[in-house]
Amino acid sequence: MAKKIMENRLLIRGLEISPPIALAPMVGLSHSALRTLVQEEGGIGLLFTEMLAAERLPHDNNNYSPLLIRSSGEYPLFYQLVTADTEAIGPATEKLHAFGAQGIDLNLGCPAPLQKRQGAGLSLTENQAQMCKVLRRLRACTDLPVSVKIRLGDSLDTGKLRGLCRFLEDEGVDLITIHARLNGEKFCRKPRWETIGSIRHTFAVPILVNGGIFSVADAKSSLEQSGADGLMIGRGAVEKPWLCGDIAREIYGMPITCRQHSDMELYFKFVGLLEQRFAPERRLGRLKQFTTYYAALFTFGHHLASSIQSSNSIDQAKQRAADFFARNVYRSTSMEVPYDRSY
Repeated sequence: MAKKIMENRLLIRGLEISPPIALAPMVGLSHSALRTLVQEEGGIGLLFTEMLAAERLPHDNNNYSPLLIRSSGEYPLFYQLVTADTEAIGPATEKLHAFGAQGIDLNLGCPAPLQKRQGAGLSLTENQAQMCKVLRRLRACTDLPVSVKIRLGDSLDTGKLRGLCRFLEDEGVDLITIHARLNGEKFCRKPRWETIGSIRHTFAVPILVNGGIFSVADAKSSLEQSGADGLMIGRGAVEKPWLCGDIAREIYGMPITCRQHSDMELYFKFVGLLEQRFAPERRLGRLKQFTTYYAALFTFGHHLASSIQSSNSIDQAKQRAADFFARNVYRSTSMEVPYDRSY
């Protein structure tokens, strides 16, 4: 049975995560600009980078690479590595120590063809012997917290899922995020939070529940059904950057004020962060990706999304966004939106 929600912090190898709400690693999205936007709205206890290739990392420049740019306020930050090569782990972790990482996340969920060919990401979970070598090498190379993110598996086999979580715990993993869908299931499939709850009592390592969390009500249900120790929010925090603050206030009793910015103000704050953090040629693509999600809540949001997608420059995109918001009045305070976002 899922446990009641009580604790508003996690302590992992001396690192306090409070509230126990993480912003998910998302390709093309969880860069410095989005991390700052969400963090400054409140309610975030842990941040993650986008996926980083361990083999390439030692050669990257953290002052230029869009995957590595970080402001001083982005804390605590876990860097996500993807690799199946034990030889790459030493140089990569050494670089992350130099960057001042607070933790290291090993990607065990990416199903992309490149990762599959390399035996990394999701494919690594299918090769337990190699996964063991990779985790042991990583654990030997760092005293930082080590986390992983997994899905439920290829089928609803709770015995196999329980065994994987115990294995990860035994190999020194300090935090496990479980996305409550099967491998390969699309986001339109309702998450199976209760499956996590059925095995939660069988191991001690802290768990974050992930998948299908787009409101305070979703967060409450996911915690109650899964018995997890905290939450990882992905697309929900892109659509509603204030969502984590609402969850932290309503569920964990954190002293976070309701949102103070209008939708337009938040949008242009994000644009400003892109302009501050990234080279001109790296801004527009990230704005287009963000807008696809952020516009989803608006009645005529498809007009905003399509106009930004067809923009040829950041200045053109800014003008089109200004025109859109001038024609449409949206929320200026925190509120729940009554629509179905179970996916």
